[in-house]
Amino acid sequence: MLRIGDLGVLLAGSVLVVALTLWAWSGGRGDTVVIRAAGQVVQTAALTHVQSFSVNGPLGTTQIEIEPGRARIAADPSPRQLCVKQGWLTLSGQAALCLPNQVSLEIRGHSPAYDTLGY
Repeated sequence: MLRIGDLGVLLAGSVLVVALTLWAWSGGRGDTVVIRAAGQVVQTAALTHVQSFSVNGPLGTTQIEIEPGRARIAADPSPRQLCVKQGWLTLSGQAALCLPNQVSLEIRGHSPAYDTLGY
């Protein structure tokens, strides 16, 4: 039998858990982008102004677009286009991987997102 005070404590505890989860797992805004090809860093650029890069891989050329505060892979010769479907990346720790073409894009910042896989 739950009383009104018990429900209040459960509700407050649930809200606290959700708020702490959102705070701990959300990274800050990214300020730089790291572009890799075949595991080697090809370019590091600031997310401050509009830029575009072409990176060559085994399948062809990958097009990367950078706008203030965000970056994305605009075009890639990979068959399934999964890295293009990632869309715009803005938060520190986000990445788009074009594995068939061996090209990756990673956003870095001052406060990276918490990675549950690395814990």
